[in-house]
Amino acid sequence: MAIEPQEINYLVEGRGAPVILIHGLAASCYDWSALLPALASAGYRAYAPDLIGHGKSPKPESVESYQAGTIYSVLAAWVDSLALDQPPVFIGHSLGGYLSLKYEIQKPGQMAGMVLIDPLYSPNQLSRLLRLLNRRPEWGEAALRLVPEWLLNAVLGLDPTNANDFSESARQQIATDYKRASVRIVHIPATIEDLTPHLAQIKVPSMLLWGDRDLTLSPTSFAELHETLPNNLSKIIQDSGHQPHIGKPEQVNALVLDFLEGLRQQEPAIIGVKSLSFD
Repeated sequence: MAIEPQEINYLVEGRGAPVILIHGLAASCYDWSALLPALASAGYRAYAPDLIGHGKSPKPESVESYQAGTIYSVLAAWVDSLALDQPPVFIGHSLGGYLSLKYEIQKPGQMAGMVLIDPLYSPNQLSRLLRLLNRRPEWGEAALRLVPEWLLNAVLGLDPTNANDFSESARQQIATDYKRASVRIVHIPATIEDLTPHLAQIKVPSMLLWGDRDLTLSPTSFAELHETLPNNLSKIIQDSGHQPHIGKPEQVNALVLDFLEGLRQQEPAIIGVKSLSFD
């Protein structure tokens, strides 16, 4: 089943320089419910799509549709369909970080900047549970079919990395997104390529944010990415899990807007440095 760009569901707010926000696995455009209006208020035009198999975008039945390469190709075609008059900034979380990096590798020079939040870029980052599910995706499919939404909500409330940060509405939205996603999405992680050999060629100014208590992807892998990726700033979000943009939105929003303002003003401090203090 070929997915056309016009079939992709997305939210858009604001006027100004374009920013594209890409969610992670089993999420949706509503992951950006805090950042999207903040970007619009700051003078940007922010787009937040649902990846195929997620949210309100098409959910093909074939397993072949849930290859990382297919997800990327549909996203890239959707970006092209926007016919933007200037290069956008990409903001990607987890799988969205992988897709952002892949876009810059495949289309160098076609984005103005990149914000990576707990990004996926190598199979080596995955937790033991995710590696097991990669080998037995039928287990993940069964879990998504059988686990009720209320139980997902309850489990999110017990997660020690997020329990104090996630509001009731945030937990409910995450649980809803899990249940409305295609069960086939569990096939995506096993099909990602290791982007590590290509990272050194990425020249676009970037900011890397990650939670120090991430249980999904190895936090040490983000420090390694910071050392490998040229021209990037980094900030560890203390006492945060895999989704700091949801659990600590005020902190993440401020960091993102500061970074974007630096790009807009073309400040020398943003270009050609490895780290910057945001204190």
